[in-house]
Amino acid sequence: MSTAADDDALLVERVKRGDTRAFEMLVVKYQRRIERLIARMVRDVDLVPDIAQETFIRAYRALPQFRGESAFYTWLYRIAVNTAKKQLMELKRDPLVFEAARFGGDEDGDETSRAENELSDGETPESVLATKEIALTVNAAIESLSDDLRQAITLREIEGLSYEEIAAVMNCPIGTVRSRIFRARDTIAQRLRPLLDTREGERW
Repeated sequence: MSTAADDDALLVERVKRGDTRAFEMLVVKYQRRIERLIARMVRDVDLVPDIAQETFIRAYRALPQFRGESAFYTWLYRIAVNTAKKQLMELKRDPLVFEAARFGGDEDGDETSRAENELSDGETPESVLATKEIALTVNAAIESLSDDLRQAITLREIEGLSYEEIAAVMNCPIGTVRSRIFRARDTIAQRLRPLLDTREGERW
């Protein structure tokens, strides 16, 4: 990760010196990740490319003020989140609506599970059905979360950001991030408990 951050820092410096090709390299590197993040925040998939494009335009314009106090991708995520919120509010739509179908998709967003086509070793129709039921329950639980809890758990469990990075993206104290993730996990655990027969106080 530190190597990637160093590479980004070098590209950022090149952009600041007027090298537009360096910014193109950053776009290529992060475009799909930004689009996946936005796709998990909005229902209308047709909005995703426009919001992603606007994110990179804003990032390019703001880059001269980027001081490197956080990782470039953390800074970029924050711009993406704010851009999505702004556009959805302008369209009078609910911001940060998690698209359940995308939760748990692979890197390319392919929603077709291999389990739907064939069973791997040790799998049974019953186990596949149980897995799907659990996934649907998790999706429904995430759908029911407030915007802040949904965004925090998405950035942590799906995007893999650290608590410090999430705090930077969400512009809140790290203690608030921890609290939101704890509450989100607890809500999901409560929905899963009847399926998993877990004991009170245990969370995934």
